[in-house]
Amino acid sequence: MSPEIFKYLICSLFVFATFYLSYVGMKKTKSLKGFSIGNKDMSPIMIGITMAASISSTATFVINPGFVYVHGLSAYLHYGVAASLGIVSAFLLLTRGFRKLGESQGSMTIPDWIFHRYKHRGLAFFFALINLLSITFVVLILVGCSMLMSSLFGMDQKMALIVTLLFVFSYVLMGGTYAHAYTNSFQGVMMVMISLFLFVQGLDAFDGGFFSSLQTVSANYASVYNPESALYYNFFSVFLSAFLITFALMFQPHILTKILYLKEDKDVNKFIATTFIVGMIFSLMLFVGFYARLGGLEVASQDAVVTTYIFQEFNTTAWGPYFLVFVTLTLLAAGMSTLDGILVSLSAMVVNDLYMPIARLKAQNEAELEALTGKGLALSRWVLIGVGLIAFAVAWNPPAFVGLFAQKGVYGLAAASLVPILFGVLLEKALPVWTIFTAAIIGLFGHLGLHLFMGVANPSVSSGISMIVSLIFTTLVWLFLRAKNPAYKATKLAV
Repeated sequence: MSPEIFKYLICSLFVFATFYLSYVGMKKTKSLKGFSIGNKDMSPIMIGITMAASISSTATFVINPGFVYVHGLSAYLHYGVAASLGIVSAFLLLTRGFRKLGESQGSMTIPDWIFHRYKHRGLAFFFALINLLSITFVVLILVGCSMLMSSLFGMDQKMALIVTLLFVFSYVLMGGTYAHAYTNSFQGVMMVMISLFLFVQGLDAFDGGFFSSLQTVSANYASVYNPESALYYNFFSVFLSAFLITFALMFQPHILTKILYLKEDKDVNKFIATTFIVGMIFSLMLFVGFYARLGGLEVASQDAVVTTYIFQEFNTTAWGPYFLVFVTLTLLAAGMSTLDGILVSLSAMVVNDLYMPIARLKAQNEAELEALTGKGLALSRWVLIGVGLIAFAVAWNPPAFVGLFAQKGVYGLAAASLVPILFGVLLEKALPVWTIFTAAIIGLFGHLGLHLFMGVANPSVSSGISMIVSLIFTTLVWLFLRAKNPAYKATKLAV
C-alpha cells in the first residue's frame, strides 16, 4: 500500500470513528443540561482522560515545544514542572468543594456556579462576558490544526483552516458534551502513544548527558533562569508565575466544569489520578523542543517547530511516511480535543448565562417560560456556529505569535476567576459581591495593563502579579470582615 493511500485510509477511519462516537453521544443529548455537562453516567476514568486531553491541547503538543526550542531549560521548567504542580494543586484543593457546591445547586457552567454561590445575577453576567476571552484560545487551536493539516495533505493553510473548522463543529453540534468526552477519550489514547514514542525516539539527542547536551547550545540555554530570554529569566517568571497561572487556568469553563460530570464523591480520586498520569505523559511532548534544537533544526517560526521536526525526522525512512500520518493525525486530535470542549462550554454559557436570564425576565407567562426551556438545546447549537465564525475570522489572518495572543486573553480570564472560585470553594460564608467583583477587575485589567502598556512581555508574569494583588486585596477584606462580623469569624473550609 502506498503512503498516499495509507494516509487517506487512516484519516477516513479517524473521521468515521469520530462521527460514530458523536452519533452515540447525540442519542444521549436530549436537553441543554445534557449538552453542557452530560447525564452523570460517564466513568471517572473517561472523564479524567477527557480532562487531560482538554488541558494538553495544541499548546502542549504543537506550540509550547517551540518555547523550549527557543528559550531552553527555563521554558521547560516553566511549562513542564511549575505548570504541572499548579494543575495538580488546583485539583487536589478544589475538586471536591467545587463539585459539592455545584451539585447542590445544579450548576451547568462557571458563571452559573458563581450565580448560585454569590446570589448575584450581575456578577454571573459579568463572568459570562469575560469567559468569551476563551475565543483567543480557539484561534490558537484553529491555527495550529490548520498548520498540521496543511503539512499532512499539502493544501493551502487557509483551506486547511476551513476543513478543520467544518469537521470539529459538525461533530460537536451533534453530541455536545458526550461527543466531546467520547471523542476525547479516543483521541487521548492516540496522544498517549505518540507522546511516549516521540519522547523515547528522541532520547539519543542527550547521548552526552542531559545538561551537557543543552550546554552545547549555550550556557544560558541550559540555565534554570535564562538571562537572554525576555520571558523566562528569574524565579517569578520561570516558576511562580507558571504555578499561579496554571492553577488559575483550571478555572476555565471547558476544564473546571468537567468536575460536574462526576456522579459521586468516590469518583473524585480516580478522576484526579487519571488526569495526572495522562497529563504527565502528554507533557513529554515538550522534549521535542530540545530534540529539534540539539538536532540543528532551523525553523522560520517557533510555532512551526513540532511540525517541521516530525516531517524532517520521519519522512526520509521507508516506514517514515506511514508513521508520519499517524503522528500528524494525533497532533490534530490534540488540538481538537480541547477545541470541542471550549466550544461546548462557550455555547452552553452564552445560552444559559447570557440569553436565558434576559429571556426569562421578558416571559409573560408559564407557557413562555416552558417554551424557553425547550429552545435551549437548539439555541446552543446556533451559538456554537456563531462562536466558530468569530474565531475563524481572527484565525484567517492570525497574529505573528499566536501562542502569546492566546495567552493575553486566556490568562486575563484566569486572573479574574481565581479569587471568585478559590474563595467561593474554601470559605463557608461567601464574601460580599463587591469584594469578589473588585478582585476580578484587579485580576483582569491588572494583567492587561501590565502586559499591553507597561512592558511586561511574559503574560504569565503580568497575570501572576495581578493575581497576587487580587489575592492580597481579598485576604485583607476577609480579615477585616472577620474582625467586625461574628459570622465571618466562624468561617471554615467548605471542602
